[in-house]
Amino acid sequence: MLNRLIILLFLLTAFSAVAQPVSPAPDPAISQMVNEVSAQNLEAIVRRLAAFETRHSLSTTKGDKKGIGAARNWVEAEFRKYAAASGGRMTVTQDPYVLEPDGRRVTRRVEMRNVMATLKGTDPADNRVLIVSGHLDSRNTDIMDSTGKAPGANDDASGVAVVMEMARIMAKREFPATVIFVAVQGEEQGLLGADHLAKRAKNEGWNLIAMATNDIVGNSLSNETNLRDNTHVRVFSEGVPVAETPEMATTRRSLSSENDGTARQLARYYKAVGERYVDQLTVELIYRPDRFLRGGDHTPFSRAGFPAVRVTEMNENFNWQHQNVRTENGVQYGDLPEFVDYEYLRKNTALNLAAFANLALSPAAPGNVGVLTSELTNRTSLQWEAPQKGKKPAGYYVLMRETTSPVWTRRILVTDTKATLPYSKDNYFFAVQSVDAAGHESLAVIPVPVR
Repeated sequence: MLNRLIILLFLLTAFSAVAQPVSPAPDPAISQMVNEVSAQNLEAIVRRLAAFETRHSLSTTKGDKKGIGAARNWVEAEFRKYAAASGGRMTVTQDPYVLEPDGRRVTRRVEMRNVMATLKGTDPADNRVLIVSGHLDSRNTDIMDSTGKAPGANDDASGVAVVMEMARIMAKREFPATVIFVAVQGEEQGLLGADHLAKRAKNEGWNLIAMATNDIVGNSLSNETNLRDNTHVRVFSEGVPVAETPEMATTRRSLSSENDGTARQLARYYKAVGERYVDQLTVELIYRPDRFLRGGDHTPFSRAGFPAVRVTEMNENFNWQHQNVRTENGVQYGDLPEFVDYEYLRKNTALNLAAFANLALSPAAPGNVGVLTSELTNRTSLQWEAPQKGKKPAGYYVLMRETTSPVWTRRILVTDTKATLPYSKDNYFFAVQSVDAAGHESLAVIPVPVR
């Protein structure tokens, strides 16, 4: 750590407006966490969840062998095992919410529960919250079939396994920000658990800086095309925020920043940090909120104005999703554990862990980032404020990309809260990140025009 600090301080002191490689050196502590992700653990979780036969949201809550109630209790018990290594910083709960019949996918009054493990941040001055989720419920072809066998191995025991393995590993470490690991109920009935949690976060004023849902993240073989690929994963993100205000729209139009909403910045963060730590995995940024005809638990958070993305496997197999378990014309249907590629699931778990650990360790993002537009000039002058809460940054990265580039391609390290660069503001997009002495960077913040 001392050597990393010396190197970073040297770069900060010797700064000139020269573009540097876009990726900082990996943090050995995060690399160690990534190395602890176990394909065997992930497989054990997926198989255990599939063994409950069905986890339909309207299935039985009695007994410990079958149904959503037994699955919830098992996940809670596993979370409590992880919490024992946290020194009291991780708390575990089932967060209940009651739904009335809606005439669609909820046919009776029912109490649902999200299973949550909250790893409290160690810095009392840092109120940032990060949420990672997978959905606990499963389904058959008939969405209202609450008794038939619906193992839901990939959709979405794989996502719950990601969340649980992250919780197991991160519980043993300290982070300034708070991380919430949640197995959500009610996704298949209409994103109900995520909607409950997003409304709670909004009503309680959480400083939620990042939300990622992992939904269908363990299969590497597609049907129809028969493509097999365990080296790519998709991250979906909205462009123009669904919760955009008229003032936000005016700013967006003035900057042409429809590709720079907070969800897009979170997706780019996943790519930049994930590819830094996970070998043989390319993060494909899909600039859409979700796939056609489908939805995910990030959507209610987007609607509430929070940065939210969806992580999903590269090539889906629709014979193994939302299908009754059966063999038909020699083809096996159903979402079975043997169809999950557990090495691929390991890499996707490592991606999430690296992104969340790096972000939870970083300083808060800079505030009031602006680009000066009062003069005609071929230079770019930026200014910002240091974050008001949490640890003080060691410096800042000014990010650059051409207007046609989907990702940030240059970074410039500065110590001040302003920078003048020999690049035209008319020809590039810019953003600013806070960075600490170990190289953990915040989410990027794009500047607004300042006269």
